[in-house]
Amino acid sequence: MTYRLKHLAMLCLLLPLAFNVGTAAAKDAPYKAGSHYAVLETPVRTSDPKRIEVAEVFWYGCSHCFSFEPMVSAWAKQQSDDVNFVHSPAIWHKTMELHARAYYTAKALKVLDPVHLAIFEAMNLKKDKLTSKEAIAKIFVAQGVDLDKFNKTFDSFGVVSATKQADARQRSYGVKGTPEMVVNGKYRLSAKMAGGQGQMLKVADYLVTLEREGMTTK
Repeated sequence: MTYRLKHLAMLCLLLPLAFNVGTAAAKDAPYKAGSHYAVLETPVRTSDPKRIEVAEVFWYGCSHCFSFEPMVSAWAKQQSDDVNFVHSPAIWHKTMELHARAYYTAKALKVLDPVHLAIFEAMNLKKDKLTSKEAIAKIFVAQGVDLDKFNKTFDSFGVVSATKQADARQRSYGVKGTPEMVVNGKYRLSAKMAGGQGQMLKVADYLVTLEREGMTTK
C-alpha cells in the first residue's frame, strides 16, 4: 500500500472518532443553543474586538431590570480585564428614547453611577414615569449637575447619536424584552430562556468562557 493510501486510510479511521468526540462535547455542554440562549443569525459588531463584550439591554422603567441591576453590577465587577461590560438602553417608544438620552447624558457628564441608580429608583420606587426632559432634569440637578449643562448635553450631537446607535443595536440583537444580555454580539439570552436572572449570569459566564477559548485558539 502506498504512503498516500495509508494516509487516507488513517484519516478514514480518525474522522468517526473526531465526530464522536465533538458530539460528546456538545452533549456534555451545560447550556444549549436554542434552549438556554439564542445564536444571532448575523453577529453584531462590538465596540472593542480585542475584548469580550457583554451588553445588558435594559430600561429604567422595567421592574425586572431594577431587581437585576445590583446582581449584574456585582457580576460585572468580578470579570477579568478581557471582558467589556456595557449597558445598552432599550428603545421602543418616544418616552424610552428620553430615558436612553438620560443614560448617555449621565455617561457624558461622568455622573452615571449616582444618576443611573436615581433614575431607577424614581421610576420603580416613586412611580415617576419621567415622560419629559424637565422631569429628568430634576434628577440630574438633585445630583449636583448644573441645569444649563444638562440641557446642552441632553440635546448634544453625541448623546443623540449614541441613542440612535442603541436603537439600531437592539434591532440587530432581536431583543424580545428587558433585561436581556448579548455576549460578544453573537449570543442573546434572557431570564426566561436561562431559567431566572441568576441563571442568566451563569449562562453568560459559560458563553464568555466559550468566546475566550475561541480567541485563544485563533
